[in-house]
Amino acid sequence: MAKVTTRIASLEVVFVLAVLAVLGRAAQLQIVQRSKWESEAEEQRKLRVVLPARRGGIYDRGGVALAITQEYFHVGIAPNEVEGRAATITAIARSLELPASRVRRDFAKNPKWIYYHGPFTGAQVQALRKMPGIHLTPEFARHYPAGSLARSVIGGLNSDSGNGASGIELALDSILTGVPGEEVVLRDRAGRSYESPSRLVSDPVPGEDVYLTLDAELQEIAEHGLDDAIERLKAAGGDVVFMDPSTGELLAIASSHRVDHDLIGNRPSFFTDPFEPGSTAKLFTAAALLSLHRVDSTDEVYGEEGTWSMPGRTKPITDAHTTHGNLTLAKAIEVSSNIAMAKFSQRLSATEQYDALRDFGFGSPTGVEFPSEARGRLPTPDQWKPGFNGPSVAMGYSFGVTPVQLAAAYGALANDGVLLTPTLIREVRSPEGEVRYRHKPEPVRRAVRRDVVQTLREYLAGAVGEGGTGERAQLVNYTLMGKTGTAQRFEGGHYVHGSYTASFAALFPADDPQLVVIVKIDDPKGDYYGGATAAPVTRSMLQEALATRRSAIDRRRLATSEAPATSDTASRVEPEAATSVVLPWPLSGDSTKARDRLPVPNVLGANLRKAAVALHRRGFQMALRGSGQVVRTSPAAGDSLTAGGTVTVWAQ
Repeated sequence: MAKVTTRIASLEVVFVLAVLAVLGRAAQLQIVQRSKWESEAEEQRKLRVVLPARRGGIYDRGGVALAITQEYFHVGIAPNEVEGRAATITAIARSLELPASRVRRDFAKNPKWIYYHGPFTGAQVQALRKMPGIHLTPEFARHYPAGSLARSVIGGLNSDSGNGASGIELALDSILTGVPGEEVVLRDRAGRSYESPSRLVSDPVPGEDVYLTLDAELQEIAEHGLDDAIERLKAAGGDVVFMDPSTGELLAIASSHRVDHDLIGNRPSFFTDPFEPGSTAKLFTAAALLSLHRVDSTDEVYGEEGTWSMPGRTKPITDAHTTHGNLTLAKAIEVSSNIAMAKFSQRLSATEQYDALRDFGFGSPTGVEFPSEARGRLPTPDQWKPGFNGPSVAMGYSFGVTPVQLAAAYGALANDGVLLTPTLIREVRSPEGEVRYRHKPEPVRRAVRRDVVQTLREYLAGAVGEGGTGERAQLVNYTLMGKTGTAQRFEGGHYVHGSYTASFAALFPADDPQLVVIVKIDDPKGDYYGGATAAPVTRSMLQEALATRRSAIDRRRLATSEAPATSDTASRVEPEAATSVVLPWPLSGDSTKARDRLPVPNVLGANLRKAAVALHRRGFQMALRGSGQVVRTSPAAGDSLTAGGTVTVWAQ
């Protein structure tokens, strides 16, 4: 009996201890650790969803979309939450443009979840937004509406992170990227999500929009003109830069390169690839000579009849354009004499010549808002070899510049000697349209005195005048200033025999420059000189820019430009441009040339751009009816019309 009593007592003790343990554990969970377990339970009921933010857009200076982010949706359906299955199936099929039979089959399988990936646009899912059981998952996708236009400038995104990977997308990633939001939804025991009135929501903040300085019209002209030139000249590649010298704004920048006989424009060589500028750089040694009063208008050096064995150099210095007798500095620039520039450069020390180039921005990055911009190549004076580097630099060799650096330097000549920082960013706006930033010209330094600039501009005018190396760049009704360049290409640490870089630097128009134009052609075949290749390309691009009404050229300023060139000047333009007349608008009433009647060119079958160029070049305005290819004109092709008159073009 005692044993039974003992056993019962033991069980009672065990039971009491078990109850105490349970009570203790309950007290621990509900009192001591209550907040911890409440927090974990709450987290299990909640689902935190990151709401992506829309990336800011990239536009040209006039608002043309170059890169935009569009919102798309994936559609999920919980059949057990649907109210009115038949109506829902009909709405889904109609909105998502799916066969109704397919949607009915998906519902007939009685799944827990139906998913349509799409992606679908906001307009497609609008009717489904408030329908029970339909859940929309937003997603953003980046689009480039202008296609390949300026893509090497705009860049692209990293496919994994969605952040900027190159170009402006990378350089301004922190501005374009918005701030993601957060949404908290509740889940039941089955894992189904439902909205709670007390959920926490942090709305996403869209990124800011960037308006570039690029002009889409000029950009298209630059890209197409460069591609056409490379094809025609069978060149390896090239670059084009259009810049506003008064602000430093880059209006168009294009590069194109031939790879396996195909042209590609995805390398921004206008920023990244220095080249030896050749004779386009002679102006900067001339600036040093004039600034330091080492020459005057009467100083002359002997031209050596086109070949000079300079003491200390192993190879003779030669001139492509042989001149006889003595040459002034002005004449040396006009005929692009290497010999004369080499002789004049001996009046400068290495430091003086180097400082002049540095003042014009060579040897250092321009500061433009673009990743991986090259600084160029400019050896310091202690690295110069006596009797070698000085004359070489005066001829445009032994240092390297990017096309944008060269444009900025010529911009200083147009801007009374003040060097400005080039820029690609015109404005930054908030998603609501508020202007957060607007570009203002950023002076770097005064590169040269005003009086010296005036003399240098006279030299440039002579270089494109009669007998100058750049005369084939001249327009008929407007004059420009410029300088040609031809340099043997320097690659892999040595000069490549038979391979040249042809270039032309221009200020347009001559009396009140609105544009700096740099054209560089790599390794053109045949006549490779800058005056025969890059100069005519410059003229063609300017003619086309004048033909379009939406480019950044200020025609009110052009209307007050200097008088049209004389007939003698017009006769010097190369044959295919002899009938290309670019008339200022509005036409002056007393112009006898404007009263001439000209034949209407045949533009049937052409696209609108080519038709506009042909008509404007002939001296007519164009009124457009429709779009596509030209099917009729009034007056008809071959009929005569007063210069300045309007040709109506029908297209379809």
